[in-house]
This record gives sequence, C-alpha cells and structure tokens, in this order.
Amino acid sequence: MITMEHICKSYKVAKRNAGMKAACKALFHREREVVRALADVSFTIGEGEMVGYIGPNGAGKSSTIKILSGILTPDSGRCLVDGRVPWKNRMEHVRQIGVVFGQRSQLWWDVPVADSFVLLRDIYHISQVDYVNQLEELEALLNLGELLKIPARQLSLGQRMRCELAASLLHRPRILFLDEPTIGLDAVSKLAVREFILRLNEEQKTTVILTTHDMQDIEALTRRVILIGKGRVLLDGTLDELRHSMERVRVDSAECAEQPESEGERSLEQVIAALYEKLDIV
Repeated sequence: MITMEHICKSYKVAKRNAGMKAACKALFHREREVVRALADVSFTIGEGEMVGYIGPNGAGKSSTIKILSGILTPDSGRCLVDGRVPWKNRMEHVRQIGVVFGQRSQLWWDVPVADSFVLLRDIYHISQVDYVNQLEELEALLNLGELLKIPARQLSLGQRMRCELAASLLHRPRILFLDEPTIGLDAVSKLAVREFILRLNEEQKTTVILTTHDMQDIEALTRRVILIGKGRVLLDGTLDELRHSMERVRVDSAECAEQPESEGERSLEQVIAALYEKLDIV
C-alpha cells in the first residue's frame, strides 16, 4: 500500500542577525543554511494498517506526510502510495487520500460548513447520490447536525476538527493522513474523534497514518509505531517492542550507574521522553 525507500529531503533556510545593519547586508548577500528534514527514510505500511508516526518537533514527520500526500517532492529516493508516485500523479492521487492537518483548515472560513462541503464535492467530482449518502453517514457518526449551517470561523476547535474529518472523508479515501488531529481538543472531543477513527478503520479498512505528540492517541488508535528523529527512522515496531527497547536502555544505564534504578511502570509518555533523551534526538 505505502512504500518509502531511501527518501531524502532538504530545505534552504535564510538566516541573518538582528539589526538594521544586518538587514541591509542581507539585501545584497543573503546567508542560507541547508537543513536536512529527511535522511534516508524507509518503511512499508500495509493496507488497513493504523500506524503511529512519532518524534520530537523538527524530526521530519510533517515533511514525510507532505511527500506521501504529493505536496512535496523529495530530493532523492522512491515512494509509492497504492501504486502511484504521489507528486507525479497528483489528480488521481488526491482522489484516493484524505489529509487532516490539525493546525490548517480545508474549510472556507466565511461560509457555512455545508457550502465548503459542496465545493469539495465539485473538486473531487463526487456524484450527487454518493455525496448525499456519505454526508448523511458522516453527519450521524460525527454528530455534525447544526454545525453544517455555521461558518467555520465561528466554530470551536473541537467542532471544527469534526468538520475537518468529515471534509477529508467525503470522497471515501482509501488512505487517511492525520497530522495532529486532536491538538487543542478537550477530553470529550478527543474521545469522539478517536472512536470515529477506530470505527472507520474497522468498517472500511481505511489505512491510517497518525502523527501526534499525544501518546494517549497512539495507545488508543495504533499497535505499530515508527519513531523518527533528526530525519531518520530509529525504531519501527509495536508499542510493546517500543517499551522493551526502553527497558533495555534502562538496564544498560543501571549497569553503568552506581545504583540501579528502582522505578515503577512508566507511562508511554515517559518511555518516549526517555528514548528521545537516550537517542539524543531532542
């Protein structure tokens, strides 16, 4: 379903010191720094899998999602999503994927949500019958109701995220990319979104890639996690294997210390934080 082989991606970032003198100098000679977002990233995800893609800020998670969704072109490497090269077969590719960015919206701010859905129907060339059936199903599952009549800018964050999920699923995509889908949501909204994603995966076998810093999302939704740091895949396995890796690190640390650690069971957040520290990827 999804294959990435030796993907690399770099950015050129402009930089200068503060002050008028530095600003004037930058008009004639701008300094640039090359930042490697991804360095030889490889993994394979099967159809119907739900995978957590985790790592600290700046690790390369969003760059990976943008390459998989066809927004970015990598510097080198091979990438196939359901048999397509994302950045080469854009029109066909976007018909088969759904993308939710927690900090960006695909809804038009000043019109009712229902009008945004109609525009998306036309963009994706969804037939009226399929559109009505899918909207009725999403409206019931996500409890949209009166939200469809309200402009996006007047929705709360939790309400907007439910509408964002519906917007990304109107065309029944086979693959769903979720980038921080529960960021800023309250506990009730998070539970509703998690339950919906689980149901979507179970009933429609939708392949889901989830990037998040909320480890409760990871525990609730995924069994497999890919840990990325400094643009490289560091670990790829189940949550139990991730915890076992941390236990090995703790044992090695205890053997080197004067006194062994005597801690209880660690939460997943503590496991991940300790791994970041030990692997020096923060």
